[in-house]
Amino acid sequence: MTSRSSRATARPSSEGRAVARTQTLLKGRDGIGTVRRTTLPGGLRIVTETLPSVRSATFGIWAHVGSRDETPTLNGATHYLEHLLFKGTKKRSALDISAAIDAVGGEMNAFTAKEYTCYYARVLDTDLPLAIDVVCDMLTGSLILESDVDAERGVILEEIAMTEDDPGDMVHDLFAHTMLGDTPLGRPVLGSVETINALSRDQIARFYKKHYDPTHLVVAAAGNVDHAKVVRQVRAAFEKAGALGRTDAVPAPPRGGSRTLRTAGRVELLSRKTEQAHVVLGMPGLARTDERRWALGVLSTALGGGMSSRLFQEVREKRGLAYSVYSYTSGFADCGLFGVYAGCRPSQVHDVLKICRDELDKVAAEGLTDEEINRAIGQLSGSTVLGLEDTGALMNRIGKSELCWGTQMSVDDMLTSIAAVTPDDVRAVAQDVLAQRPSLAAIGPLKEKQAARLDEAVA
Repeated sequence: MTSRSSRATARPSSEGRAVARTQTLLKGRDGIGTVRRTTLPGGLRIVTETLPSVRSATFGIWAHVGSRDETPTLNGATHYLEHLLFKGTKKRSALDISAAIDAVGGEMNAFTAKEYTCYYARVLDTDLPLAIDVVCDMLTGSLILESDVDAERGVILEEIAMTEDDPGDMVHDLFAHTMLGDTPLGRPVLGSVETINALSRDQIARFYKKHYDPTHLVVAAAGNVDHAKVVRQVRAAFEKAGALGRTDAVPAPPRGGSRTLRTAGRVELLSRKTEQAHVVLGMPGLARTDERRWALGVLSTALGGGMSSRLFQEVREKRGLAYSVYSYTSGFADCGLFGVYAGCRPSQVHDVLKICRDELDKVAAEGLTDEEINRAIGQLSGSTVLGLEDTGALMNRIGKSELCWGTQMSVDDMLTSIAAVTPDDVRAVAQDVLAQRPSLAAIGPLKEKQAARLDEAVA
């Protein structure tokens, strides 16, 4: 069983520079799985998880900025910037960046979400210094040239078009808009054709300067890594770029707030000539910091998290009305969403929605059986552990935890929290979440009479 240590030990550098603060957050067995954090002067946080038994390492830098930090005119700027940081620095061209990682058999990528952005590289442990140098160079030395902004604009417009060609993906953006409206959380991460075409190089450069301050960044590394070496290499890279900032800076705290979703009974339909109708029926969920999130996770797993779940059995196995049907939760700093997705023939959409609504109402009123809850706890526990079997997943866990919560939770603690969920916990969260009047997002070739009946699902 791992344990936590809250004592910070100050360690001055050998060159007599400003002091960095190092702390052991989780202590693993014989050092395996130990998570450490060092906060550098200027506020840059570095967290590592050590696994000496593997031969790989994943290095990432997380930025505390996502699409929810954009104004309407800047919608898509965070993702646009993610693309541009791969286009070249004073030290490397775009080809140099990709070739350096390709040459050692590594992989490098990035992703943008509504509340954070991450850049990462996965390499052999012996090539970790190269990955650190390349990724740090990208984050601190990006040129953001006018020519690159213009060239990448076309790439992002193609990415938007690709998403619009996938209604099973696009319906989730539509559902977010249905629930959150024209707000930063309700707008798409990619932006729109209009906002991307209107964004200028100067706007993106100002956005970069504002949000990529060390106090808004977290460095995370997992695998066969040595914490002290990672700290030295990251510090050297940031100091060389003049990117550490003030020595008295304090890291930005995790986001917080009290946003409440009040949308209910709203229906948004996007008419498209698709073979299937794609629908998401849902309601407000829980913020990611809500302690009831473990019970909601068990509830969602039992409802639509696998082949034995209620929705899969009722919609697909018993009636053959859909190939894909599942439930999911999305937790943000101050609010959340709970949704049920299904893709089916347009002629079947009302039957599918009625079954889904009936099951949600039934669980809200009666709860789940003990058998369903125990099965969901086992499934959620197993998938949690299996999902952390590679260094990339571990880097994601510690980086996101530091950025979003400012703390770490061991796998054992996570499993304990899941196992501690009781039938009463699940029943209570079902009443709180599922008893709310839902809203609906739909994409497909629904005829006028079919579209007019969609209100029945949210009545």
